[in-house]
Amino acid sequence: MAHKSVAEIIVDTLQAAGVKRIFGVVGDSLNDITNTIRTREGIEFVGVRHEEGGAFAAGADAYVTGDLAVCAGSCGPGNTHLLNGLFDCHRSRVPVLALAAQIPNPEIGTGYFQETHPERIFQECSHFCEMISVPEQAVRTIERAVTAALGLQGVAVVIIPGDVGHLKTEAPEVRLPTLGRRSTIHPSQADIRQAAELLNAGDKVTILAGIGCAGAHAELLQTAAALHAPIVHALRGKEYIQPNNPYDVGLTGLLGMPAGYHALLDADAVLMLGTDFPYRQFYPDDARIVQVDTRPDHIGRRTRVDIGLVGDVAETLRALLPLLSPRNDFSHLEAAQERHRADEAELAELATGEAGDTSLHPQHVARLIDELASEDAIFTCDVGTPTIWAARYLTMNGKRRLIGSFVHGSMANAVSQAYGAALAQPGRQVVALCGDGGVAMLLSELLTIRQHKVPVKIIVFNNSALGFVELEMKAAGLLEYGTELDNPDFGAVAQAAGLRGFRVQDPGDLESVLREALAHDGPALVDAVVKRQELSMPPSVAPSQAAGFGLYAAKALMNGRGSELLELAKTNLFR
Repeated sequence: MAHKSVAEIIVDTLQAAGVKRIFGVVGDSLNDITNTIRTREGIEFVGVRHEEGGAFAAGADAYVTGDLAVCAGSCGPGNTHLLNGLFDCHRSRVPVLALAAQIPNPEIGTGYFQETHPERIFQECSHFCEMISVPEQAVRTIERAVTAALGLQGVAVVIIPGDVGHLKTEAPEVRLPTLGRRSTIHPSQADIRQAAELLNAGDKVTILAGIGCAGAHAELLQTAAALHAPIVHALRGKEYIQPNNPYDVGLTGLLGMPAGYHALLDADAVLMLGTDFPYRQFYPDDARIVQVDTRPDHIGRRTRVDIGLVGDVAETLRALLPLLSPRNDFSHLEAAQERHRADEAELAELATGEAGDTSLHPQHVARLIDELASEDAIFTCDVGTPTIWAARYLTMNGKRRLIGSFVHGSMANAVSQAYGAALAQPGRQVVALCGDGGVAMLLSELLTIRQHKVPVKIIVFNNSALGFVELEMKAAGLLEYGTELDNPDFGAVAQAAGLRGFRVQDPGDLESVLREALAHDGPALVDAVVKRQELSMPPSVAPSQAAGFGLYAAKALMNGRGSELLELAKTNLFR
């Protein structure tokens, strides 16, 4: 049997799993790994400027390919820099393996330079976290880590002390017995029959569908047709549910519109499919609910559920469909569809601008991006108002993809996710919708894009504020505080960093600037100066929010900030 170093065993196993790149920052504790990669074909080390960006990039790589992606951090701070990005990967349930270097074995526990305890700090954001203390552990540990990340859909961490990577041990041929294999989970026929009886008894059935509907589009439409049910989608399910779907009536929740909000609250029966939509206040109080999910611990944790079916959405719906009774009443569906048409008309009306104005409506920017981007574009979006505009204006057609930090809710994700997706799928257009706060937080990753010449397009919604936080403050009756951002010209910053930079604030110039940026054959950034006081109204305003907004207005006047109210009115009312 061949003898190989621990580093060689790790790289062999990753290549056998189909890994083509490792995102990270080099360091002496990773030298054995990077030196092994240097001598190999078919795998590369993608140097990033911040490990957090590398983790976000690996998550996007895994998301668009469905394959294992890898990031790496050197000992101590290199590990901790990975942490936020790995939390996002793990909570988004994408298969990512992190190589976390550690200080030399004899020094562990002595307070040595850069010492941390990665087996503790990564525990909460991983399914698997183990250290290779001696070379004889290498084969089993790395193979188990790959299997855990792919099989459990999340993060696995392998910790490698700096004095272990070069040591040799017996190295059998790589075995990953579950690689490429897929199992399906099917509820019992008796349970499916009970679910059908509940749904057949409902007069107004609504489907709430999420990312678990991936691969179940045909079954979803057939079920909606049988139940005469409108479909409300959660944001992570948008790309799988919206395409060619006459039953889709949009989102509910803070990002949603009235059609989705009312379709769910007016229902007397709800069929939840592959969604963990977290906002309890948007669920109906009295409806009977059937929930389908592959994870039993997710059933009933957001709202009271009458029947929980543990199973794959497509398999479950195929078994459910023959048991659904014919219906004649279309009124619930038609009311939701009518509201959805009104929502679409209202969104279109808001997505305009008047030439000569000194700033842009963000809806106008988002609408034009949607219209001008390619049919198979990959979009990433920062948390905050860019997510609102992506949710409301980007059209998913079955070819496009949408990536964001939709569960973990981290700022500064979009740029790194964009280059991760672009490297995983070269030739596809990748567009990042960024907030000014988000792009500034990991501004270093513009240099990663420059260094690797990744042709991503970055659109910065520059309102000189942490806009979503300001909305939350207004709704709570608070004056904005600590939210203002004194921004540079991000187009000029991008130009200095080696990207093509643009800045636009006149609506009359917007389309031509976006066309030029999207057509550029390298990386480009557009600094779009948007209105700070733009309101993104939720589908329903609670009395407490209305009272809070009134209190904010009174405080603004009393504190000499009446000009803010005037600008607020001009931006949102006088259009």
